[in-house]
Amino acid sequence: MAETTQATGAGLPRGFRSAEQGWPELHRIPHPPRRVPLLGDVLGADRRRPLQDSMRYGRELGPIFRRRAFGKEFVFVWGAPLVADLADESRFAKHVGLGVANLRPLAGDGLFTAYNHEPNWQLAHDVLAPGFSREAMEGYHGMMLAVAGRLTDHWDRQLAAGRTVDVPGDMTRLTLETIARTGFGHDFGSFERHRLHPFVTAMVGTLTYAQRLNSVPGPLAPLLLRTAARRNAADTAYLDRTVDELVAARRRSGGGDGDLLDRMLATAHPVTGERLSAENVRKQVITFLVAGHETTSGALSFALYYLARHPEVAARARAEVDRVWGDTPLPGYDRIARLRYVRRVLDESLRLWPTAPAFAREARQDTVLAGEHPMRRGAWALVLTPLLHREPEVWGEDAERFDPDRFTAAAVRARPPHTFKPFGTGARACIGRQFALHEATLVLGLLLRRYELHADPGYRLAVGERLTLMPEGLRLRLERRQRPVSTPGDDDARLRRVGATGPDRATDV
Repeated sequence: MAETTQATGAGLPRGFRSAEQGWPELHRIPHPPRRVPLLGDVLGADRRRPLQDSMRYGRELGPIFRRRAFGKEFVFVWGAPLVADLADESRFAKHVGLGVANLRPLAGDGLFTAYNHEPNWQLAHDVLAPGFSREAMEGYHGMMLAVAGRLTDHWDRQLAAGRTVDVPGDMTRLTLETIARTGFGHDFGSFERHRLHPFVTAMVGTLTYAQRLNSVPGPLAPLLLRTAARRNAADTAYLDRTVDELVAARRRSGGGDGDLLDRMLATAHPVTGERLSAENVRKQVITFLVAGHETTSGALSFALYYLARHPEVAARARAEVDRVWGDTPLPGYDRIARLRYVRRVLDESLRLWPTAPAFAREARQDTVLAGEHPMRRGAWALVLTPLLHREPEVWGEDAERFDPDRFTAAAVRARPPHTFKPFGTGARACIGRQFALHEATLVLGLLLRRYELHADPGYRLAVGERLTLMPEGLRLRLERRQRPVSTPGDDDARLRRVGATGPDRATDV
């Protein structure tokens, strides 16, 4: 399928294409009222939260609608039949546009930002895919446990001091260290810092700048965003410099333990023998460091929010952890997949707030979307995943309600395909999704087994946007569980030690 994507995607129109150029019957698609000449649908728009702004319009205008800003027309889709049609890989491909295209100065032709016609996407995908095999995942498990141990050490200190914990900040520290250690053998020392690592600050800066570019007229961007552009250039240079130093250190050492960076530097394509260039290695490392932690930290943060808000769900999940893991100090790799209810909590959190909240699709050839809307070759639409995940005809009239039992095996089988898309779709879907799901399920299990989670009754969920989604200002009060699941201190010591010993020697398997 991936090779077909490469071949049939070649030659598609490149660059931004306003919807008038690709949708012959655009007038049939509704748009917000009160359009302003030249400016478009800007009255009442929320530039800080464009995704949630578009969700508001989607609820009013229906499953396909359009918005206009500064002379550019955009088509949005969220209806389940329309999205299912867009998921047809024979007729549609990934479209790199809007904020994703704005990241290309940073990530270039990395896996996430590459255009379909660029050969490095297929090369990198084929070289790196074995890095997410079951065998590779088992190798990462011990390092995931070790980083989780640093998180629980930090939370224990906060608890002892009577302080609440910064959930988004700490989940960002956790996931950055996890991908850095498992993929690249690097330690950012995030939990030893009082503030987030400068890499995170620079990364957030580049994501925020990419988001801002979407709401500024192209010709005016250099003038209106002059200061932000200088800051973004500095952020990008810092990220490049950090990765260059990381890669140089690996080259000097002569190799690691067969992690993702080793694969990038030493593995040739199994068919062509081609290797990744030095420039592409940099872009791929940046892609994995950014995408490999930013979305997972958001997913964990939303899941912890819902667990704290729904103590009955947390109690059920905690009981499953106790039953499945028993008194073993540390769970072996195979025990993570047995936490089926914990995984359902994670899936339901991703349903309501998929941290990568949209993906774009473009027509490979002239076609008709869902038998109703003609599209020319190269025309594209943006799928609003949070609204797709709230489609009443699929999820019910209570689709806004948090309910992990929407993901029982029977419920999943009963739903139409292509209605749950937190990782995108098709050949260009997230290559690291199993890595992220294993890490997040493991961490939720460890935290549930160790703590009772209490939310501030006055907190109201505020969702921040920087291309990805994250709950803002979420802090939780912790309470150490009264009933220990193993000899006191044993799990603490082993959790810190397991990264060095490996999971097979530090757990029961």
